[in-house]
Amino acid sequence: MIRIMRYQLLTAILWLGGANVVQAQIPNRPPSPPVLELFTSQGCSSCPAADAIFKTYAARDDIVALSMSVDYWDYLGWKDTLASPKFSKRQRAYAKTRSDGQVYTPQAIVNGRDHVVGSSKSQIEAALKVNAARPLAVSMSAFLDKGIVTIEIAQSSDAGTESTIWLAIVQAEAQIDVKAGENRGRKLTYYNVVRDIVPAGIWSGPATSIRQPAAALATGTNQRFAVMLQQGSGGPIVAAAWANPRSN
Repeated sequence: MIRIMRYQLLTAILWLGGANVVQAQIPNRPPSPPVLELFTSQGCSSCPAADAIFKTYAARDDIVALSMSVDYWDYLGWKDTLASPKFSKRQRAYAKTRSDGQVYTPQAIVNGRDHVVGSSKSQIEAALKVNAARPLAVSMSAFLDKGIVTIEIAQSSDAGTESTIWLAIVQAEAQIDVKAGENRGRKLTYYNVVRDIVPAGIWSGPATSIRQPAAALATGTNQRFAVMLQQGSGGPIVAAAWANPRSN
């Protein structure tokens, strides 16, 4: 069943130690890809269907598709092995910004704006279509070269409020044998699993370049990095990119 939780949340923005942040001349890039975040749980019987649908989006490089496992259903009998309180707080921050209190699994959120049931591909496609008509406003790129993640954000007069630069550490796939709870006895597969998400700085409009050692971010092997530029706490995402290896 789809599980719903209401909340109250206060959030704070923390700086990521060790990042090198400088103002720079950055060229404009093509529009950012949309961001699709799936909030899921190993303790939710409706979530495996959403995780299977999400696989099709995780395979696309024209979407920043991120799966985040929440921990607030752990008390039902199974502790989610991929969950983090950070992801639960992020989901609640979205609901607080929208002022609708809608916190549930599986929940898909597009560009930090619109939420739909994550097990409904038609609803996800409709949300992506709506957001395609209002493309992300800021030009940003990211790449990985010689062990360094570089983020480049072009100057923009559309910055609006201050935005947080988020770095997500992403594992391509994870298989979990669930031994208790609503999905007891099932072997579940997750895609583009976020293992951690950290703030790399604050941006308010000027052209900016950030360099961060990948070794300081990675939590394991075979991981990649996604970057999101997000207004306020749980506000709209205004730019996004995969930090792919730089081509020579």
